[in-house]
Amino acid sequence: MALERFSAAWREHYVSNAFEGTFDKDANECVFCELGRSPVEESTGVLRRSESCFVVLNAYPYGSGHLLVVPYRHVGSLEELSDAEYLDFSLTLRDTVAALKSTYAPDGMNVGMNLGSAAGAGIPRHLHAHALPRWDGDTNFMTTIGETRVLPESLQSTWRKVHEHL
Repeated sequence: MALERFSAAWREHYVSNAFEGTFDKDANECVFCELGRSPVEESTGVLRRSESCFVVLNAYPYGSGHLLVVPYRHVGSLEELSDAEYLDFSLTLRDTVAALKSTYAPDGMNVGMNLGSAAGAGIPRHLHAHALPRWDGDTNFMTTIGETRVLPESLQSTWRKVHEHL
């Protein structure tokens, strides 16, 4: 079976420069902290505020309706949230899913978090959850594309690494 490949090169600038310029990746300031202070309006992308978190459009969506639920407080993991923050975060995420279902009538929904850079978090120092409507037949995520694998290194590099141990 041949390995199929495709490119999402348009995301390279975002992934490579997520903290460039205004936001210092080694400081506590980040794009989510800035958005957390922004008003609920179309120009900011912020859709709703709750006591301890907010809902915002994903600036680099995988599909229509891709939203993020983000705590105001700059934390990188679930266990850093207080019980009250966690409850509000969870309830806001639930409300976000309900709103997306009402708006788009999708066939399904992706809801999840990439906790840490190794798990794929583009902004690993500020916890956030994704909610994304899905439809039968859409192919925006790797897992929905048959016979496609993403390899973090070339086959030649893998060969060299393994060969020296054989």
